Amino acid sequence: MARSLVIKATAGLDGPERCNQAFTVAAAAVASGVPVSLWLTGESTWFALPGRAEEFRLPHATPLEDLLAAVLSAGRVTVCTQCAARREIGPDDVIPGVRIAGAPTFVEEITTEGTQALVY
Repeated sequence: MARSLVIKATAGLDGPERCNQAFTVAAAAVASGVPVSLWLTGESTWFALPGRAEEFRLPHATPLEDLLAAVLSAGRVTVCTQCAARREIGPDDVIPGVRIAGAPTFVEEITTEGTQALVY
């Protein structure tokens, strides 16, 4: 069984380095062939909307839209149900390939044998 990685991003513009680190690790894992599930929670939820990742800039970092595209190409991106609801984001609002799911789905993913969970 291949080992998989579940990454939870909890920061957005309020914590740009933490946010970028989550996306960077997720994209690097995808590039390495590791199955990846990236969860967007808190302020990172906004990056599930069209055009929002393009607005994020951090010096000396790969553009967030490129990292997100890499994860979407071979991994899974999920927005927290409660975080989406608090921001009035629905399934029709997010970019193609992003889903909205809740804590039971997150718990199921992180408790699967061979899974490593990271929170940023």
